Amino acid sequence: MEGLSSGDQSRTVAGMALSSEPLATKDNSTGAYSSKNGALDQQPDTSNLEEAELSLRGRGSLNYEEARALLGRMEYQKGNVEAALHVFEGINIAAVTPRMKATLAKRREHHKRRSQSFSTPPMSIHAASLLMEAILLKAKSLQHLGRFREAAQSCKVIVDIVESSFSEGLPENFAADFKLQETLNKAVELLPELWKLADSPREAIMSYRRALLNQWNLDVETTARIQKDFAILLLYSGGEACPPNLRSQMDSSFVPKNNIEEAILLLMILLRKIILKRIERDPSILDHLSFALSVSGGLKALASQVEELLPGIINRNERYHILSLCYYGAGEELIALDLLRKLLHVNEDPNCVPALLMASKICGKTPKLAEEGINYARRALQSLENNCNQLESVAYCLLGVSLSAHSQVAVADSVRATKQFEALEALESAGRMTKDARL
Repeated sequence: MEGLSSGDQSRTVAGMALSSEPLATKDNSTGAYSSKNGALDQQPDTSNLEEAELSLRGRGSLNYEEARALLGRMEYQKGNVEAALHVFEGINIAAVTPRMKATLAKRREHHKRRSQSFSTPPMSIHAASLLMEAILLKAKSLQHLGRFREAAQSCKVIVDIVESSFSEGLPENFAADFKLQETLNKAVELLPELWKLADSPREAIMSYRRALLNQWNLDVETTARIQKDFAILLLYSGGEACPPNLRSQMDSSFVPKNNIEEAILLLMILLRKIILKRIERDPSILDHLSFALSVSGGLKALASQVEELLPGIINRNERYHILSLCYYGAGEELIALDLLRKLLHVNEDPNCVPALLMASKICGKTPKLAEEGINYARRALQSLENNCNQLESVAYCLLGVSLSAHSQVAVADSVRATKQFEALEALESAGRMTKDARL
């Protein structure tokens, strides 16, 4: 107790001990709460004594806020979320914020080696890091208790402090030996998620853009997760966000004008990172990009992205199928047919029903290709083997169309009549199956 001093506070440590006395009665050793999965982390942090030692070395004493930060962390690690929040709420954030900013600013000047001032910062960098972690744990505690807006506001304090202290962004390897960078990374990633939970999409979008446009020294995986989550929000949130204000971009640079364009830009960046093997392969990124480019009419752009993928990122048959869909949707039906022929080769996937149906549909539009369309439709029927009446109905319909088209180029009248009769039979079968499916 003698190592604890009140610092700038007039309150004594004895008073703090009294205020935190109920904490001992709320023991629930289930580990610290994790904001990512909503579960309690079973790995307790044993660095409390180390943090205290570092702060004592920096100042010779622990003040009231630092002591509360350590005590709150211990309660949080034991799973006593409400008790931890009670301790964290005793920290006067408004009072310590200016001192934290001043400490970080001194650190910035030291890093640049431009300042000749030897004045002592208001607190050590260890103390600032400890308090910043306490603010983050307070936000996580509020999140666990369902108080999402308060959690977001608490988390935003961390981002505001660092941003105001480093207007030009964090220098590389800043605070590499301390928890400051780790705490900042977690806060930057958590903040938009909290705004989403608080049903504040506008604030969430602003937080995502802030996370991606400012220099936070985030690692590649963290940045990729933020980019993906932001793209998903833009695609499926149902609301239209105002376009980003990218003043730093050059006039020739692309600036997205709406949600879809911004999501496409983010997903293309992620796809490029996968191609360059900077991040692990994530098949859902291509799925989201396919949806975004499809609804925006950018199917040729999607085809270009798929063609640039290195072998092994997606299966070769899947590659043929996606490209055929892209070119078919873009009106390049003959290119799509060539790709389908490759997919349906005997050495690839000759029984792929969706590819057989699409190839039959393309061929049925041209009398010269109608015979090939007939073959595809019959192969589709053989592959289905009465497993799906709806698809069989489609196959019979396409068979009838191809037979009818083929009859137009028949030389002999008998062949023409036969093909027309077979076409009518196939179309009648399709009609019966469609009627049966509706019953």
